[in-house]
Amino acid sequence: MTKELKLHDPWLVAVWPGMGQVAISAGYYLMAKLGMHLLTEFPAHELFDVEHVEVKDGLIRTGRLPRSRLFVWKDPQGRHDVVLFIGDAQPSKGRYGFCHRLIEFVQDLEVEKVYTFAAMATQMDHEAPCRVFAAATDVETLNELRPLDPQILEDGHIGGLNGILLGVAGERGLRGACLLGEMPHIFAQLPYPKASLAVLKAFASVAQIDIDFTELTEQAHEMDQKLGELLEQMQEAMHDQQGKPQEEPSHDQPSEEGGLSDEETERIERLFEQAKQQRSTAYELKRELDRLGVYRDYEDRFLDLFKKPQ
Repeated sequence: MTKELKLHDPWLVAVWPGMGQVAISAGYYLMAKLGMHLLTEFPAHELFDVEHVEVKDGLIRTGRLPRSRLFVWKDPQGRHDVVLFIGDAQPSKGRYGFCHRLIEFVQDLEVEKVYTFAAMATQMDHEAPCRVFAAATDVETLNELRPLDPQILEDGHIGGLNGILLGVAGERGLRGACLLGEMPHIFAQLPYPKASLAVLKAFASVAQIDIDFTELTEQAHEMDQKLGELLEQMQEAMHDQQGKPQEEPSHDQPSEEGGLSDEETERIERLFEQAKQQRSTAYELKRELDRLGVYRDYEDRFLDLFKKPQ
């Protein structure tokens, strides 16, 4: 199928889970809003291992190996088609070889440029605008990014496949860049959609792609409010603890997590039906599945929405 696919000056965007879910959230939003469809699954199972088993209703099930998939969007304006790579996880071994295989694969699709997204944790205030940091494989690409007024990474390193893939791309003669969204380091373990929004806006600008950012903007605003409330609670708790004797740690057993309510199930079904009719609304569905912690249960069904172009 990939041999028969004819793309026009395609660019690759590659994302994996990471700090603040910055890259992976931006990738899913891009996939939904451009109405991409599944191109193929990228085989690399031998580089992954099962790290846990899943338990449901008291029964143990073997954990599923992480998957890597490629999606495609054909630009109706004829500028640059986009190939999107979404990986469930980064392999713990063979990362350099993995990146070589991926670059070889996309070179068969005649991809001419590679972008990766990532997060950059700083001392920023959560209410401040997110800056976008950038590093490129070559001076020409770096100069193309300068009109966006990014913070150029003069020194340092980019960890994980977000950086390694670009190193391999440069070795293979492909141009590329990493766009890193700024986020507060104290919230590094929490989703930070404002950084995803900043990165995606930067990419859309350089790629000249028109994307509706309404949902991601609203999500970023909501998260900022929640983080403000969380900071207030933390400050109050620290104030209350001053001068108090330290309490013994609680040994209460964790409460059993219940399943979805009928209302939640009905809402999911409505969102699935809505996404079938209008694929650009699929990000709202993804966000709700994440919020309820059930995305893994619905993952295959969710990705089925993108199997064929509409």
